[in-house]
Amino acid sequence: MRKLLFLAIFCCASAVAQQTITPEVLTQLEQTATPTGAERALQNAIQSNSINKMALVPGNQQALDTWFSVEVQNSGISNQESSGRCWLFTGTNVLRQRAMKNLGIEGFMFSHVYLFFYDQLEKSNLFLQGIIDTRREDIDSQQVQWLMQNPISDGGTYTGVADLVMKYGLVPKDVMQETYVSNSTSEFNGHLKRKLREIAINLRERSEAGQSVKQLEAYKVEQLKTIYKMLTLAYGEPVKEFTWAPRDKKGKLIGEPKRYTPLSFYKEVCQPEEDLNADYVMLMNDPSRPFNKVYEIDMDRHMYDGHNWLYLNLDIDDLAPLAIASLRDSVPMYFSCDVGKQLNRQNGLLDIRNYDYNDLLGTQFGMTKKQRIQTRDSGSSHAMTLVAVDLDQEGKPTKWKVENSWGPTYGYSGHLIMTDEWFREYMFRVVVNRKYIPADMLPLLKQKPTKLPAWDPMFQQEEN
Repeated sequence: MRKLLFLAIFCCASAVAQQTITPEVLTQLEQTATPTGAERALQNAIQSNSINKMALVPGNQQALDTWFSVEVQNSGISNQESSGRCWLFTGTNVLRQRAMKNLGIEGFMFSHVYLFFYDQLEKSNLFLQGIIDTRREDIDSQQVQWLMQNPISDGGTYTGVADLVMKYGLVPKDVMQETYVSNSTSEFNGHLKRKLREIAINLRERSEAGQSVKQLEAYKVEQLKTIYKMLTLAYGEPVKEFTWAPRDKKGKLIGEPKRYTPLSFYKEVCQPEEDLNADYVMLMNDPSRPFNKVYEIDMDRHMYDGHNWLYLNLDIDDLAPLAIASLRDSVPMYFSCDVGKQLNRQNGLLDIRNYDYNDLLGTQFGMTKKQRIQTRDSGSSHAMTLVAVDLDQEGKPTKWKVENSWGPTYGYSGHLIMTDEWFREYMFRVVVNRKYIPADMLPLLKQKPTKLPAWDPMFQQEEN
């Protein structure tokens, strides 16, 4: 009996020893970290330098191959400065291509701050209405806590661009200029979040006191007046009407100036023949979920009455040909990826061989794309405009090029070039016109979407 009791106590003690870092376990860990002479030199180097600088693979830094067999010509690189508006720059850059063609000019830019003003206003309403809709849920519920943690951001997706443009139109950049705050959003955004959370808690308290939904929504509108005022102080009053005419490279007017509203301007210069939502398909490569299925992410939108992020999940071998078809037709695309992974910021090359972290840090980083998504190690973080692909003799892609929004001096003349291997590992989203979807794939779009919660890993809005 005593022997059995001793074994039970021993097993229990052993289990505890494996669950906590005991002195014995700590000793084992310390023994494995005793450096050799070479390792000590490496330790000193790592502690005194950037990891990327140390891990850079010299043999992979040859001159960039900048020739592409299929390329959409563009003119002018935008700069989002210190803001998370890459999604907005990318979306309007795609529309800019169409506008320049219709206007017969080069170097044209839409105003980003104009649309961003309404983006922030609409997101404020989306958040506050979400608070009203969840008023009966416990404040500690996952839904309410997610709302409180994410009242607003300057990140976004293609659907936000589509909804905002079709509701509010567009204006030229010189009609509504950027402000210091629009180019550096984080400080003001923090104050906006705080105010929205204050209104949110007041809404819940009013609901607990017995106010009806109608009364809560009336209070919300009153509080949105404060939000609107804050936005005008930071970004300026949105343009309602303006007089404008295009100019050539020398600044000379082309034609007589005309009077526009933002919506009439959008309709004239972009000549939209399609619905920016209904006629475009958002494609995703997410190997953590079944392919050939349609998914919808709850609350992943910019407007309460807007469209959630809805996408068709495809194997990369099925997705890439659709992007190539669009580029062959000289139509650039909204594209997003995990841009920070294996990015050489000096030359703008995205290549899985740029850095050798394995040898430098003495371990192997072996997760697959599926595993990186499941552990939230990787996700869509930045939107750019897909403008080129290089194809081999068999028509297979070898590399891709995107127009970035980090200014003309970043990377390769404002662009990033990615190998096809990198594309397969770190690209997530591309938006193509429905006409490039093969006939045998169109039935997939008729599926009832699988609804995913707002805290799904793919909710991540592009904001770098």
